[in-house]
Amino acid sequence: MADLIAPSPAPVAPRPKLPPGYRARRGLNWGVVGLMYTSYYLCRYNLSLSNKAISDEFGFSKAQMGTIISSALLAYAFGQILNGLLVDKLGGKRAMLIGAVGTITLNLLFGAASFWGILGLFVVLRSLDGYLQSFGASGFVKINAAWFSQKERGTFAGIFGFMINLGRFGIFTFGPALLAGFVFLGMWHVPPLHWRWLFWIPAGVASLVAVVLALVVKDTPEEAGFHGVHGQEADHQDLGVRTEVRTVLRTILGNPNIWIIGLAYACTGAVRQSVDQWFPRYMLEVHAISMGSPQLKWLGFLIPFVASLGSVISGYISDTVFHGRRAPVAMGLYFLETAVILLAAQMRSVNLVILFFVLISFTANATHSILGPAASMDIGGRKMAGFAHGLIDAFQYFGGALAGVLLGSLIDRNWGYYFYFMVPFGLIGGALMWSIRHRLNLRSGG
Repeated sequence: MADLIAPSPAPVAPRPKLPPGYRARRGLNWGVVGLMYTSYYLCRYNLSLSNKAISDEFGFSKAQMGTIISSALLAYAFGQILNGLLVDKLGGKRAMLIGAVGTITLNLLFGAASFWGILGLFVVLRSLDGYLQSFGASGFVKINAAWFSQKERGTFAGIFGFMINLGRFGIFTFGPALLAGFVFLGMWHVPPLHWRWLFWIPAGVASLVAVVLALVVKDTPEEAGFHGVHGQEADHQDLGVRTEVRTVLRTILGNPNIWIIGLAYACTGAVRQSVDQWFPRYMLEVHAISMGSPQLKWLGFLIPFVASLGSVISGYISDTVFHGRRAPVAMGLYFLETAVILLAAQMRSVNLVILFFVLISFTANATHSILGPAASMDIGGRKMAGFAHGLIDAFQYFGGALAGVLLGSLIDRNWGYYFYFMVPFGLIGGALMWSIRHRLNLRSGG
């Protein structure tokens, strides 16, 4: 237990003094990149809200809906590995634009596919969307690895989590309103819309943000006129952000830390996707609430809100209390998550179920931030962060894919399996993080 609470004795180097205008320019860069990734999430989590509506309209079972979910997550996972390499070659900005064009197109087509209702077509379109969205996270991390110092990256990872959850908050807020109907500006009543609009409207938002990204964002501080800002750090001394595929593969695949973190991240993905993909349908079917109910609105707000808090707090603690060590914080979160899930399985009250969904989301998204963007930037640096993140994040979605067809098949039988499905992942993740709890320098492999 002492390993979890005791700070590392390693000395903390002072952060460099940033040149005038740097923080403002970095903030603009980061803000636009963050909004772009937020819009990716608008185009991703629309499926969890439309899950039941699609199933009811076309008679799909939960396992068949799970097939759409798993196919998209697996395509995203393999895309992270391949596209992580491409991002290190192309640069983050170009990668994010490729992903944006892809997800905009595929969301428009998925909505249009509602006129035919063919399961295979939904699977293909969502899989292609998953693959193209995988350009986004690695591109995001690639850009910001060049703009942030190592001792800022845990905090940045928390803010990265906030941007993700802003997208979830957006879709979980206006999505139910679109499906249930709403009053616009207190004057015009908008009747319930077909679920296809949950795909068309986010595509429109992403289109606008992509234009701003193309005009504003720079891949590196040097491109914006700031030179040598973090030159005292090893991974900033070479000002390039692109490197050869052979070098990236040899360096990243040969680092044992990346495999341990990746396996733990698969546990994060299994729990995170179990909540995100199925909680609306769980509340609708198990607790018989309506799409426009106050309970679902509260969940749509609280899940991303506490997920953001978890991301920011865990990143800040790993930077300050543990001086850049991610594993001790993640270890504690995994074991806490296990206890919370076991308690959630015992709850029967709607309000208590909401509370425990919120607590699970807090723990899962806290590990999501510090083991994804923060650890991958620590391992890959500015030249190889794209592939490092792509490989680690791929494991998250390999794990997450289990929350699709496998979990769907279980809950086709009985919703009682739902929370117990998540329990082993918290235990395994905690054990993996315990094994590397002392390690500060993840790049060395030791």
